[in-house]
Amino acid sequence: MRRLRLCLRTQRLGCDPNGHRQWFVEETWVCWRWERTAVLLCDVWDRHWSRGAEERLAALLPRMQAVVQHARACGAQVIHAPSDTLAFYADTPARRRVLAVPSVPPPPQIEHPDPPLPIDASDHGADTGETQPWCAWTRQHPAIEIDYGRDAISADGREVYSFLAARGLQRLLIMGVHANMCVLHRTFGIKQMVRWGVPVVLVRDLTDAMYNPARPPYVSHAEGTRLVVEYIEKFWCPTVSSADILGDQPANRGPRARAGRRRTSW
Repeated sequence: MRRLRLCLRTQRLGCDPNGHRQWFVEETWVCWRWERTAVLLCDVWDRHWSRGAEERLAALLPRMQAVVQHARACGAQVIHAPSDTLAFYADTPARRRVLAVPSVPPPPQIEHPDPPLPIDASDHGADTGETQPWCAWTRQHPAIEIDYGRDAISADGREVYSFLAARGLQRLLIMGVHANMCVLHRTFGIKQMVRWGVPVVLVRDLTDAMYNPARPPYVSHAEGTRLVVEYIEKFWCPTVSSADILGDQPANRGPRARAGRRRTSW
């Protein structure tokens, strides 16, 4: 049986040999069963009110599609979560598949620290001059194929939780946009899943942030996205690279691991 071998990256606050506090990257090898894994696409919309957001998503779409196809072929459950557009999918088998699942009450929420984000997106985060957000999207981006015979469609956290429980899905990989907004804060997003005790992991190279470099901390857009990914690794959940999922980099081709990495199962 094929397994999904991943290198989970987190960050831990500690002290160097001289007693100075700093963040240390920790990488843990895990081996998952594909059929117990769900891949969720967060708000990968067909359009966006920010031109910059559209352009950056366009660059990610081919790789997202490759991950979706590979995960599905290996037996993972694909869940499409294009918020505000479910009317478009109301009569599809993928939407009905979720609605047919009996509701499973989630457990009491786990108390979890919630530090402030490292970037200021109080201006809505557009880096291409737009200042007034509006609902430009009508569906998921057509570049991401939906297999209506196997996939699921939902944008509701309780529906997603019930679907995971009903299908025996034990772990959730999330990719999509935007890391500092929807990916973290949707009812099916990272924060809620962590508070419900669902093991969740962000695919760090298949996400983006809404951030305007004219706002604090006054860094490039790419650096702003990196800061958000690191924030997630420090305070919320591990991240992985899509290369591990697709097996197209040396990191996923054998047992060799860099010194300091732990290899275990989760």
